[in-house]
Formats: sequence, C-alpha cells, structure tokens
Amino acid sequence: MGKGPGLYTDIGKKARDLLYRDYQSDQKLSITTYSTTGAVISSSVTKKGEILLADVGTQLKHGKATVDVKFDTASNLLGTITFDEAAPGLKSILSFKVPDERSAKLEVQYLHDYAGINTSVGLTANPTINFSGVFGNSVASLGTDVSFDTKTGNFSKYNAGLTFTNADLIASLAVNEKGNLLNASYYHLLSPLTNSAVGAEVTHNFSTNENAITVGTQHALDPLTTVKARANNSGKVHALIQHEWQPKSFFTISGEVDTKAVDKTAKLGLALALKP
Repeated sequence: MGKGPGLYTDIGKKARDLLYRDYQSDQKLSITTYSTTGAVISSSVTKKGEILLADVGTQLKHGKATVDVKFDTASNLLGTITFDEAAPGLKSILSFKVPDERSAKLEVQYLHDYAGINTSVGLTANPTINFSGVFGNSVASLGTDVSFDTKTGNFSKYNAGLTFTNADLIASLAVNEKGNLLNASYYHLLSPLTNSAVGAEVTHNFSTNENAITVGTQHALDPLTTVKARANNSGKVHALIQHEWQPKSFFTISGEVDTKAVDKTAKLGLALALKP
C-alpha cells in the first residue's frame, strides 16, 4: 500500500488476492506484445463452456498521458485516458464504453502520506457521484466509500472500513451494502523467501443471518512456481499451480471440487499469459 494508507479499494486487497486471484474454471489465452515505439497490443480469448469470448486492445503512452482502447466480441468499445502526476500524487482518469451512453465517467485520485482520495462523476445529465476516502498511515487507516444518484436523489452505496498493517500481517474490517454485509479479512506473510502466506475472509449477511468463511494459503515451490489453495464453509475446495516459464509469461492450472457433491465432475481451468 506504499507509504500512505492507499485507496479504499486497498482495504482487504492482500487477503482477496491470496484467496481469489488467478483462480478460474475456464480456458483462457492472453498475449501481450510491445512495439518499438512503446505501444502495447494485447488480445485474449476465453472459453466459457461452449461460448467463446475475445477482445483486443492497445495502449499508447505520451508523456504523462496513457490511452487504453479495447474492443470485444460483444461489440463493445472500452476506452480509458489517464493523466498521471499532473500534480504530485494526483491522477485523472476519463473512461467510457460504447454503446453504453451512461458509462462515461471522470475520476480523480489523490494519494498522500496520510490520505487517499478517489472521486468520480458520471458525464451524463443525471450523474452518479462517488467519493471514497481513506485517512491514516501505512499502519492504521479508516475509510469510507459513498455513491449518490442525482437522478433518484438517493445514496446508492455507502460503505466503511478500517485496516491495520504491520511488517507481515494485515487485518481489515468493512461494512458494505448499506450496512447489510460485515466483512473481516486477515493476511499473514509467513516467509518472504518462499512467499508463503495464509489468509482468511469471514462475511456475515445481516438480512439472511448467513455466514461465509473462506481460508487459503500460498507457497512458492521455487522462484518461478507458486501453488495456492483455498476452501470455504460451503464445501468447495480450490487449488492452483502457476509457473512463470519465461519472464512475465505464466501458465496456470486451477481446479475446483465440491466436497458435498463429489459425484459431480470437478472443474478445471487453464490460463496461458504470454508477454514475449
């Protein structure tokens, strides 16, 4: 999270990445190439059952400005223009999606040693305005995330969270979905040499009085190979192995088994990310 508290989205991020990042039950191939002029061209193909999803995109940089454009098989055009460090700690992001007329949004981020602020406004006649702020330092911080719909005159989102961090442990607590969902997460780095870590997430839904518990771990077998596993209280167990067979190119195999329905076929996911 750097020297400061980071943004609101950083609360609990370490635990979420350990528990959920890189797991999938689909087959995915992604390729990223770099031109001599500095342009980045990326494409990906994902097979979800019998459905094929694909996209192609490019990234161009000029000075402090970065332009990202992506086109997918659903005939959507996604664009993002980022102005980095217009002032110390300040970043501006303009994003849009065609043909979605209400998707255009202007976002401003500001990072400070004792604060992280992110505000955005939709570029429509009756926009949704979002504000999130985190205040504290790299050890302890408190934040909130609020959205107001000017069309209805109601708050569409209000969340709050806090986090505590030391050299090898991060603990977070957040209240989401307008106070209906309580989420607690824990991340503990056991060994920096092998990137061994454990994590847990506990969620309580006040309206249904249901609890969800997920625990997971990761370990580097060698500098290029990492294994991860997680399990939850609904009986589902996931595992993956990821190998960096050349710099920034990864091959990942992940699987899922429902221990309460072992007669069902286990799910297997494959992902190949190439960055020549």
